[in-house]
Formats: sequence, C-alpha cells, structure tokens
Amino acid sequence: MLLPANGGVIYPHRGFEGYTYRDLTKDIMPIAEHWKRLGLSFDAFYTGYLGSPEQIDLMIQLFDMFDGNDTIRLIDPVMADYGVLYPGFAKDFPQQMKRLCARADVIIPNVTEATLLLGFPYRDGPFEASYVEELLARLAELGPKKVVLTGVSLDKEHLGTAAWDDGKVTYAFAEHVNGQYHGTGDVWGSAFLAALLCGRNLHDACQTACDFTTASVRYTLQQKTDVRYGVRFEAALPGLMRSLGLA
Repeated sequence: MLLPANGGVIYPHRGFEGYTYRDLTKDIMPIAEHWKRLGLSFDAFYTGYLGSPEQIDLMIQLFDMFDGNDTIRLIDPVMADYGVLYPGFAKDFPQQMKRLCARADVIIPNVTEATLLLGFPYRDGPFEASYVEELLARLAELGPKKVVLTGVSLDKEHLGTAAWDDGKVTYAFAEHVNGQYHGTGDVWGSAFLAALLCGRNLHDACQTACDFTTASVRYTLQQKTDVRYGVRFEAALPGLMRSLGLA
C-alpha cells in the first residue's frame, strides 16, 4: 500500500485554467490514525508534492507511526524545475524538505531540486559527470540511504538518471525525446518504486523506469494526444509488466 504521492493536495497539470482544489492537510492524521487502529502495514511510503512545512511534519510523523524493517521510504522532493522554485513556495522551503530527505531510504530529486537542497548553483545540461557525481555525494550526506538524480544528460541524445548506492555511482539512460510532457516525473517515480518492490537493485530499477517513461512519451507522440493530459503511460504498461516478470 502506498501513501498518495501528492500528500493530500489536489493540484493540476499545467495548461488548465479555472480549476479548483481542496486542501486535505487536516485529514491526513485522522486517516493515518484509522489505519493504525486497523493494524495496517505498508510495503512503501512514496511522497511527492508537499504543499507546506506542515505537510512535511505530517509525513515524518507517519514514518514514525508505520515504520517497519522492510518499509521503503521513497521521497521525491517535488518543488522546482528548470532552475526555479515553484510559485507558492517560500525561499526556505528547500531547507524544510531536507528534514524529510534525511529520513528517506531513497530520494529522487531532479537537478534543480538537488541544487536547491544543497545551495549549489544550477547549470543547464548536458552536464559533466564530475558535476553530477558531486551532487550525488553531497545529497547522500543529507542522510538518505540511496540517492537517484533524475533529468540527467551527459549528451544531447540521451536522458536519464545517476544513482548513488554506498559510494558507487551508476547511470541509466534512454533516448531523449524532444518536447515537454506533463507527468513524466510521476510516471518515472511510480515505475521505479514498482521495480524496487519487485526486488530489482537500484540501477536496474532506474533503467526500468527510464525505459517505461520513454515508451510512454513515444506512445503519446504516436497518438498525438493533448499533452496537457499527461503521457499515455497506460499503453506502455504491458511492457513494464513483462520487464518486472509480472506478465
């Protein structure tokens, strides 16, 4: 069972106007307490967009409530992209997010989020391997057991990840498809966690997620669907199931 990645806040894809949302922050703990009374246990906690320091505090409380020896705590510190912090976040929000990353088994920031967590200058890709690997080493010092840096490119033809596992760095890449496609981070993270839960090691989980995300983008291009609705990950699910030995 997974914790909803958006931390209880409904938020839209870019490109839509006139939307509404409901802040469910105050409902998180009553729900968690009900889970506790039911005696539920969890294979993983996967957190993504958290809209406030209060929600970060709540996630830490949930970790303490349901912490099991085999429970994976996967943190995607969603807060920025293209060198810029998302609107609505205070400048000190990355410092708040560091507290949650310190409790993680795995964190999966993009390059912008990594630089904000560390106070490093942001650079546009393609990146030098030395820059990427310094980010990984410094992120590991925040406290997570493992680190995956997403949105990594060492050339213009490939896009993927760099992973840090007890000092060992590995890379996983797929073909770089030009354009902007909403939801690819969520697609990647979900496939990555699925692979971990199926027993894949860190590198293989990264490669599985990269391949699945790229396949989803290709299907979106082929069908020429409205990119505001996200990538067509559903069409790529059979391939993901086969790669995980589930079909």
